[in-house]
Amino acid sequence: MSGRKAGRGTYVVLALFTAGSLFPLLWTAVAASRSNTRLAQSPPPFWFGGNLWKNLSVAWTDANMGTALLNTTLVAGTVAAGTVLFSTLAGFAFARLRFRGRNRLLLVVVATMMIPPQLSVVPLYMMIAKLSWTDHLQAVVLPALVSAFGVFFMRQFLSQALPPELVEAARVDGANTLRVVWHVVFPAARPAMAVLGMLTFVMAWNDFFWPVIALTQNGSPTVQVALTGLGRGYIPDQSVIMAGALLGTLPLLLVFVLFGRQIVGGIMQGAVKG
Repeated sequence: MSGRKAGRGTYVVLALFTAGSLFPLLWTAVAASRSNTRLAQSPPPFWFGGNLWKNLSVAWTDANMGTALLNTTLVAGTVAAGTVLFSTLAGFAFARLRFRGRNRLLLVVVATMMIPPQLSVVPLYMMIAKLSWTDHLQAVVLPALVSAFGVFFMRQFLSQALPPELVEAARVDGANTLRVVWHVVFPAARPAMAVLGMLTFVMAWNDFFWPVIALTQNGSPTVQVALTGLGRGYIPDQSVIMAGALLGTLPLLLVFVLFGRQIVGGIMQGAVKG
C-alpha cells in the first residue's frame, strides 16, 4: 500500500510551525545587533543592525564566555555520557533481569520523578558544602549522572527492542553479564541511547537552577551562570544580554547540525525495530 502524499495545506502548517520555532532565535540575533537605546524604542526593530560584533565582543569579555563554554561543554558531555551509561544498565536490569522486588523498585524510581527538585536543594547544598565542592564542577555533574526518566526510557525501549531469547542465547554461548551488555544490549539500545544522550546534553547545557546555587561567576561558571552577570547596571543592557544568550545557544545549534541526522536516523531505526 503506497503512502499518502502531503498536500499544500500540510506544507503551509509545517512552514508556520517552523517559522514560529525559529522566531525567538531570529529575534535574539536581531536584538544582539542593535543598541540598548534602539531596543527601548517603539516599535522594536525587526531587522539586523550594525552592533552585532561589538555586543558579542562585550558579552564574551564581560561574562568570561570562553571559560563558561568550556565548563558547560565538560559538564553537559559528562552528564550526558553518565546518564546514557547508567540508565542503559539500569534499564536492561529492569527489562530483562529477574530479581526480587524488581517492579516495586521500578515504581520507586518512577515515583521520584514526581518530587519537585526544589525540595532537594537544601540537603544537596549541605552535602556539597561538607565535601568542599562548592564552586567546583563536580557539584553539578555528580547529582545529575543518572535520571529516573532515563532509566524508565531505556527500560521501555529495551523491553521492546531486546528479545529475551537473544539474551538467553548469549548466556547459552557462555557469555557473562558484562559480555551480554557489551555485545548484545548496547548494540540493541544504540538508537535510544543517541536520543537520550541528545536530550540530556541539551537539558544539562540549559540547566540554571542548581548551577546558579552551586557555582559562582568568578569561579567555575557554566554558561547560564555567566549570563546572570551580563548587562548589569542602573539600566540593564538588553543588547549585550541578547548577545550573550546568542553565544550560549550557538554550540547547541552546532551539535544539532553535526549529529541531527544520526539522531533522527536512530529514532527511525528504533521505530522500525519496535
